Amino acid sequence: MNFRRFFATLGALALTFPAVPAAAQSGLDFDSYLQILIARARAEGVSDATLARMTAGLEPSDRVVSLDRSQPGSSSGTGYPPLAPYIASHVDAARIRGGRDVRASWSGTLRSIERDYGVPGEILVAIWGHETAYGAVKGGFDLSQALATLAWEGRRRELFASEWVALMKVADKGYSRSDLKGSWAGAFGNPQFLPSVYLRLAADGNGDGRADIMHNGADTLASIANYFRDAGWRAGQPWGVRASVPAGFNVSAYRTRIVAPTCARVHERHSVYKTVREWHNLGVQPQRSIGDDVLATLFQPDGPGTPAWLLTSNYRVILEYNCSNYYAMSVGLLADEIAN
Repeated sequence: MNFRRFFATLGALALTFPAVPAAAQSGLDFDSYLQILIARARAEGVSDATLARMTAGLEPSDRVVSLDRSQPGSSSGTGYPPLAPYIASHVDAARIRGGRDVRASWSGTLRSIERDYGVPGEILVAIWGHETAYGAVKGGFDLSQALATLAWEGRRRELFASEWVALMKVADKGYSRSDLKGSWAGAFGNPQFLPSVYLRLAADGNGDGRADIMHNGADTLASIANYFRDAGWRAGQPWGVRASVPAGFNVSAYRTRIVAPTCARVHERHSVYKTVREWHNLGVQPQRSIGDDVLATLFQPDGPGTPAWLLTSNYRVILEYNCSNYYAMSVGLLADEIAN
């Protein structure tokens, strides 16, 4: 799971803490606090051998502390950057070409995963492309150091302490410390899962008994599929389709009142859900095949006269991966290009 969603849940908390030295928030020096983490991991079944190799020479990272403290709080503004430029830069020729190459290379595996999980292969490939450019950019932070530093720093102590313990459990499966590198906030591997997400949802895609999301494409694709199935993906439905809106149609008259518990603004520009048939009766015409009884929300992010989409509940599953309309739209549109 992309860690930006993780911060969407917690961003407001950042505003409630003063910018004081990490040690003052912890109340302990780093080595003493590390012993608390080690004892907790040991009590949860992590072996001493794993703990020794994952903590050897461990020191706090000033860079990680700096990056954490630079995270903004929750947005309270009213404006939105336009969607079109974001799509142009994220659904570009290189990503489309790379995604088609990955889809062709893993075609047999993707067919099997689609059958087992019900998630289209192009969606899985698009997530991989957005998260790590198909494995090219996975992050180089020592996850043990990064998560221990964030737990010791103290602004989100329990959350990062739990993720550090989860990381030790991942390492206890036989992964080396050099394998377990990723973002400064703890996301790792091709799909950028947090350690706790890995433990819950990582899947063995090639039948070798491991779920190696760091190096193995089959495991990566199966793990993303398992995430999507767990989040409620409905097989046989598109994520959304382009729609034509009649001139003068007042999209705002149908605005939803849904407020997500995290990423509170993500649904602000969405309409209420109606069946495709009901939208059709209002003059909104889907430009691709979609069932008349499918529930969809109308989304015209850049205002009247600009592209609009009818989005199904599967779009909300993409938002579960990263609760940003810019991200979710670019994943869906990239997937469509990969499939063409």
